[in-house]
Amino acid sequence: MSEERATAALDETGIDYTIVRHGPVTSLAEAAEARGVEPRQIAKTLVVRRGKDDYLFVLVPGERQISWPKLRALLGVTRLSMPNAETARDVTGYVRGTITPFGSLHVWPVIADARVEGTISIGAGAHGVSAQVSAVDVIRALSATVADVTSSQATEATQS
Repeated sequence: MSEERATAALDETGIDYTIVRHGPVTSLAEAAEARGVEPRQIAKTLVVRRGKDDYLFVLVPGERQISWPKLRALLGVTRLSMPNAETARDVTGYVRGTITPFGSLHVWPVIADARVEGTISIGAGAHGVSAQVSAVDVIRALSATVADVTSSQATEATQS
């Protein structure tokens, strides 16, 4: 049901995409291999809470993570958080690991990290299902704001 909602929303945009199905994966490297892309081409969709009933999506390249200081500065806020799995499902209609802005229960703003480029693989509403699509098309279809909002995992780990 969730996959159908995601693909219907993709269809409505008119952008070209290819659905890729694969079995269970346990790491970014496995997911990239199963999808036939590089880890940097996997665009994770993260749900971020700005306030009560106020969320947004952040598209993050596979090997990177949100830089909270950069994202807070972009949004002009002092506090952001990630909702728990149940809340994320409630506000998007998708379980963690399958979340996509396409077909979400609510149309939330989208921020795409500046490194989301070229052909990307984005979740398509179900485990083991993704859509390969042009990042430019995704950004345009979602009216996404493009900004530098991530850091490398190694950089973030050393700053902790």
